Amino acid sequence: MTTIALSDTSRVIAGVMLLTIVTIEFGGTFLLSIVRGKVPRTEFQKSFARAGHGHAGMFVTLGLVGLILADAADLTGFLGMVGRLGIPIAAILLPAGFFLSSLGRGEVTKPNGLIVLVWLGAASLAIGVVTLGLGLLL
Repeated sequence: MTTIALSDTSRVIAGVMLLTIVTIEFGGTFLLSIVRGKVPRTEFQKSFARAGHGHAGMFVTLGLVGLILADAADLTGFLGMVGRLGIPIAAILLPAGFFLSSLGRGEVTKPNGLIVLVWLGAASLAIGVVTLGLGLLL
């Protein structure tokens, strides 16, 4: 069995990512307040809150796995940073896009201009996973 020690870069990124889980937990308690009706939101806002929370947790988990894969692929330099940070950046941008684009009071029924963050996060995710995938294959 092969063991892989984390590079210093991956170790630092992983440490920061693990600490962000506390913010995801806090977001979960806020989401429960929304679902229970304690914080009034439209159906659109509720669905975007769920999407933002779910994407945050899933992408942090995937980002941690990506760090191990980047080290296994021995990615260095610019490609190493892209492979290590593409998914964690997506873990910030995508949920932020869902949360921030649904802000507002009253009858908010469609996203505002900050929905662009979702698309930027999707691009970051794609670039990160393609870099990791190719790094492992080549």
